[in-house]
Amino acid sequence: MNILVVKANNRPATEAISSKMYETFMENIEGSNVTTFDVFAEDMPYFGQDLFNAFGKVQNGEELTDLEARLLAAKQKAMDALTAADLVVFAFPLWNLTIPAPLQTFIDYTYQAGYSFKYNEEGQLVQLMTDKKAIILNARGGIYSSPEAAPMEMAVNYIKNVVGGVFGMEIIDEVIIEGHNATPDKAEAIIAEGLEKVKAVAGKLSKQLV
Repeated sequence: MNILVVKANNRPATEAISSKMYETFMENIEGSNVTTFDVFAEDMPYFGQDLFNAFGKVQNGEELTDLEARLLAAKQKAMDALTAADLVVFAFPLWNLTIPAPLQTFIDYTYQAGYSFKYNEEGQLVQLMTDKKAIILNARGGIYSSPEAAPMEMAVNYIKNVVGGVFGMEIIDEVIIEGHNATPDKAEAIIAEGLEKVKAVAGKLSKQLV
């Protein structure tokens, strides 16, 4: 099995819980081909008109600007990484109620009709990645699991709606560590319990792969 780990936090694990979740998963996964796609380390210009200009120039055989060439190369690299994966692990924080911008760019690169989904003759969406599985590892300092706060959470919900709802991946596990900033007196226990769950996810997966 090819496992792609999409790492979406460039803060050190000593400061960022989702980075620690990533490290914990990597330390405990065995028996498979595991690749990290670090969205903060990759050259990933923002998705926008420059990309559409590049598409047009390619069709017309025109010369690309440096930015356009970078965009096409970055988009293709993200798509190639996703194509090669049987299982995708998303390790990311909740920042300002949503996902980090580089992770959004990765999604924008791969959210493409004819690649990750398509429309049938009746105009209905058809998922094209139903052969893939996904795992979600997320950290958020506040508490968003309550009925009152849940509608504000647009990170895990977004990833689920995209990779599960649109792309069609089967989400087989998720670990969410929350509340460590909101309740600092309980932070150590909250984080430790969450990291044990990450270990368990990696361990269970490793047993299936051996």
